[in-house]
Amino acid sequence: MPSAPVTPSRQPAAADRVYVHIKQGVLDRRYKGGTLLTEGELAQAVGVSRTPVREALLKLEVEGLIKLYPKKGALVLAVSAQEIADVVETRLLVEEFAVRKAVPAPAALLLRLQELLDEQKQRAEAGDLSAVAATDRCFHAEIVRHAGNEILSKLYDQLRDRQLRMGVAMMQAQPDRVAKNITEHAEILGRLKQGDAEGAAECVRLHLGRVRDLVRGEAR
Repeated sequence: MPSAPVTPSRQPAAADRVYVHIKQGVLDRRYKGGTLLTEGELAQAVGVSRTPVREALLKLEVEGLIKLYPKKGALVLAVSAQEIADVVETRLLVEEFAVRKAVPAPAALLLRLQELLDEQKQRAEAGDLSAVAATDRCFHAEIVRHAGNEILSKLYDQLRDRQLRMGVAMMQAQPDRVAKNITEHAEILGRLKQGDAEGAAECVRLHLGRVRDLVRGEAR
């Protein structure tokens, strides 16, 4: 019996490729706030026509990452201090609750958090701030997921893009925060291993409070 022909893997649609290219550039701050992107430059960078570029830009405008200006291009929107403060406030509400609910922490959660902490250290040593921010975000998201509240997890996932973009911005502005974040994550993990729900919640509160202080210009 003849074997079935192998179907070649489909390449993502042109608009999807443009979308990923721009979004990743915004999140890792290759395209910083205030940068004006033109359709022609983006089309050339990704190797597509202008039509899928327009489609991708419309989607990114809906997500609040850019602002379209007809016949001029797309302006990458800067992260405001108010937006960061709002995200931190939301994270405090979700993460303090979640870390308490995660206690007693199952072995699988503790193992995964240790893996993410080790990966974060490796990414930091390599100087890859985008990867550090992604691993940092995964560490917190894993705890939220183990709280067992699906609605809360979905709410938290909606903060993902903002967290990644802000994380890179913070580390670029305050390079010493990379090591401090890792230390604070280790403290949270230590409390979870001890089964100390209130201690873990206090570590989360202090950890996120330092981000809030950076926004206010009270870095320490």
